[in-house]
Amino acid sequence: QLQLVESGGGLVQPGGSLRLSCAASGFSLVDYTIGWFRQAPGKEREGVSCISARDDWTYYADSVKGRFTISRDSANNTVSLQMNSLKPEDTAVYSCARVEPYYYCSEYIFRGAPWGPWGQGTQVTVSS
Repeated sequence: QLQLVESGGGLVQPGGSLRLSCAASGFSLVDYTIGWFRQAPGKEREGVSCISARDDWTYYADSVKGRFTISRDSANNTVSLQMNSLKPEDTAVYSCARVEPYYYCSEYIFRGAPWGPWGQGTQVTVSS
């Protein structure tokens, strides 16, 4: 069964850090381009970051560039999102998903590519 499970969310104060993890079962994450998305209440889902299958090329949305880092751990079949200097506007449910490896990581694939399966998401709340 193909499955993605996110973990690592929680409540953190502004300026704090969290590390999200996306764990896969039923397939190897290294064989796919992996994306992190977030959705805040009342807002559309937005792509946050992705990492390409073939060369681990990464992309970050402008809103998180310089604060978030995506990485792949092939041995543990996980993709992590290190989030530093968190802001209240980072509050959202964060989800990961995969897409075929020929979709190279860039801002354009977040909306146009057939992402899936999806994890259940993990809540990140940034508040004092």
